[in-house]
Amino acid sequence: MTTGLEKFSNYYLNLITSFPPRPISNEQELIATQKQINKILDKEKLTKDDEDYLKLLGILVYEYENKHESIPQLERLELLKAILEEDNLQPQDLLSIFESEAVVLDILEGKIQMTDEAFNQLKNNYL
Repeated sequence: MTTGLEKFSNYYLNLITSFPPRPISNEQELIATQKQINKILDKEKLTKDDEDYLKLLGILVYEYENKHESIPQLERLELLKAILEEDNLQPQDLLSIFESEAVVLDILEGKIQMTDEAFNQLKNNYL
């Protein structure tokens, strides 16, 4: 049987008592939790206690967003563009998925369609 932490940090106890982690049930609680996360992230150096607390708050935000916010399904070309932009990639960075940089450029220009295999690899590697 687990009995909890053998040793505890007063700092960590202060974190969880000043903003007790609880399941998020509405937008107002989500915003408050995100503000708490940002407050900690604004620190110059994070401690192990900060990281553990952030992980816990992150799980709560993730669970709320998974339940209440839909993620748009991007089509092939839109997904490729989003991945290039979000991950700050260049066409040559995707050579493990596509035959050549020219193929990526042709897809981006609408000259050819992305194959099912490439689309699935793109989703598996970047989503």
